Parts: sequence; C-alpha cells; structure tokens
Amino acid sequence: QVRLVESGGGSVQAGGSLRLSCAASGYTYMGWFRQAPGKEREGVASIYRSTGWTSYADSVKGRFTISQDNAKNMVYLQMNGLKPDDTGMYYCAADWGPKGARALFASEYRDWGRGTQVTVSS
Repeated sequence: QVRLVESGGGSVQAGGSLRLSCAASGYTYMGWFRQAPGKEREGVASIYRSTGWTSYADSVKGRFTISQDNAKNMVYLQMNGLKPDDTGMYYCAADWGPKGARALFASEYRDWGRGTQVTVSS
C-alpha cells in the first residue's frame, strides 16, 4: 500500500504554531486527519488540488490553513493558535476524484501516512 510521508509534528505550548508537511504526487484530493487517544479519527482540512478548493472542520477554522506547492508535490497544514484539544496523531491522506461534502470523511481516502504526533500543553 502506498504510504505518504508526513513531517513537522512536535510539542508546543498553547497558542503556539506548527506546520505539517506531506509529500505526495498524482493525487487530486489531499486531506489532514487527526486522532486523539480514545477518540475517532476526524477530518481537519482538505484540498482539491486542481482548483485549490479547501474545507475545514469547524473546530479549526480561522486557525489552521491547508495549502499546496505543486512544484514540490507538497501539501502543508499550518496550525496557529494551537490548543490542548488539538493534541493527537495527525495523518496525511490522499485520493482521487471529487468529494464535495464528504471531503473530510476518512472513508473517502485510500492512501495514508503513518502519522506525526502533535502535542499541545496548557
């Protein structure tokens, strides 16, 4: 199974920032998901690469930004104003085809990275 490669996780204090990176090519849809211990995996942000159309979970709107660098085949998740509730394992996911309102559904993505840990302390 194809594996995507994430990087950029770490530990920060509340209010801090981190930028996650994901290297991938050939996909039309990229997403970032996270999973906290004992909780289900949730969609954080997604981007339709051909148009740049993005979607965000309500909990991160205004704080997180998903972007891409097509020349480098990279997708980023800039996370500002981090809160302890943002703590979790963050995964990069990729797939093809339009997703519309299901862009933040984990079941819509076929390929996944191994994850990178983000820890936010209060």
